[in-house]
Amino acid sequence: MEETYLLNVEGVKKKILHGGQGELPKPQDGSKFTFHFQTLKDDFERTVIDDSREAGMPMEIIVGKMFKLEIWETLLSSMRIGEVAEFWCDAIHTGMYALVSRGMRRIAEGRDPLEGQKHRCGMGNMFDYHSTGYEDLDELQRTPQPLIFIMELFRVEDPSAYKRDTWAMSKEEKLAAVPVLHSEGNRLVLRREFAQAAAKYQEAVICLRNLQAK
Repeated sequence: MEETYLLNVEGVKKKILHGGQGELPKPQDGSKFTFHFQTLKDDFERTVIDDSREAGMPMEIIVGKMFKLEIWETLLSSMRIGEVAEFWCDAIHTGMYALVSRGMRRIAEGRDPLEGQKHRCGMGNMFDYHSTGYEDLDELQRTPQPLIFIMELFRVEDPSAYKRDTWAMSKEEKLAAVPVLHSEGNRLVLRREFAQAAAKYQEAVICLRNLQAK
């Protein structure tokens, strides 16, 4: 398909690599996108920066939950289920990618994505970091540049159709979830289900850290 600018979005070009099925989804606040993605540099080699398939898990984002790379909501909202599309995005849309990628990589490595993050907005954190811990991301952080995103959209779920993870909850929902998770952990300890109990306690801790990071 011929490359075209997305409607009313400056600095973005889209090319459909594989057509999707059905009507264009109509996500609302709280809807969840599930998709695979590749991030490439806009250089001669089309250097791959990240690949969710290599990480072993698809990406999920919740509409309206202040995801640091807001342009992804726009890109995904232009896709049908099963569609594979390539997007070229100018540097005006990619300045936060290094921080987003850092968090995703740490999660894939089983590490805390918020470790070392100060309690400031995303742009403030970008200037606080001396290093992301990844050489290629440090380069992107120093010199924001156009990037290419190849995305395959699997599904779009309404807010009522899935159980939300704690990171996708509002502040009030997180505060209410912490004692519930703690109680569930205690109950599992009494049943000697220690691994499951540890997971509940960890979820409660992550919930608190997310609240502190706001």
